[in-house]
Amino acid sequence: MIIIADGGSTKTNWCLLDDSNKKIYFNTEGYNPYFVDSEYIVNSLRKGLPNDLPFDEIKEVNYYGAGVHNKEKAEIVIKAIQEVFQQAQVEVGHDLLAAARALLGTESGFAAILGTGTNSCIYDGNDITYNIDSCAYILGDEGSGSYIGKKLLTDYIRDLMPQDVRKVFYDTYKITPDEIMDTVYTKPLANRFCASFSKFVYDNNVNIEYTRAIVDDAFEAFFKNLVSKYPNYQEYTFNCIGSVGYNFRNVLEEKAVQYGMKVGKILRSPIDDLVQFHINRASK
Repeated sequence: MIIIADGGSTKTNWCLLDDSNKKIYFNTEGYNPYFVDSEYIVNSLRKGLPNDLPFDEIKEVNYYGAGVHNKEKAEIVIKAIQEVFQQAQVEVGHDLLAAARALLGTESGFAAILGTGTNSCIYDGNDITYNIDSCAYILGDEGSGSYIGKKLLTDYIRDLMPQDVRKVFYDTYKITPDEIMDTVYTKPLANRFCASFSKFVYDNNVNIEYTRAIVDDAFEAFFKNLVSKYPNYQEYTFNCIGSVGYNFRNVLEEKAVQYGMKVGKILRSPIDDLVQFHINRASK
């Protein structure tokens, strides 16, 4: 038995694959090693994983995760997973590699993530060959849920939000500007907190023009500051994974076309295609 997992900053999708390739899916919260340590991950996994999981029979865990940018960050995740799956060989890679493998398989091309955070790359059919750092949610992450959420929260705090939207926003969350500032600057996982408000942008039907402009500006920044900086980017098809890209795909597709790119796959989650990638690779 093996496990394939795709871990974002908010949610991790897991798939248990038995010897006959039967698939069992389950979820836990996300684990970004920039924001959580090994102890946190272990405690969360022990609470979040199914109780009937055959831990002693799992021989391999292939985990792709947000924030696994180097060996130091990968080691935080490896240590935690090895403690929970003690009989398994653990391989930890970047969630961007998961996205590329899910979107492109063994073909070369361009792949991006637009979820809680942002990332993008050029992929050669096996590995990432070129990546422009997204700089995470404080300095960058243009186009992401946290980027969209920050804009919404800033407008709310500065009273720049249209009054009809502001009323619905307050009625929905019952949160004050002071409480927002306190959460962002004194509590953990501020990136996840900010990104959670992108759902309000998606659900809002009070003032579509206002929220559409927020999303359009976010994707404009994503293409201007990241996508268009890749050499010969217009030669590639635009492929993307993530809840933000998927939920706002009509705006995203328009922006890709404006920047001269053909649109390929836009998926909510990579897990199904990622599992198939591993099945195909094992059969060779």
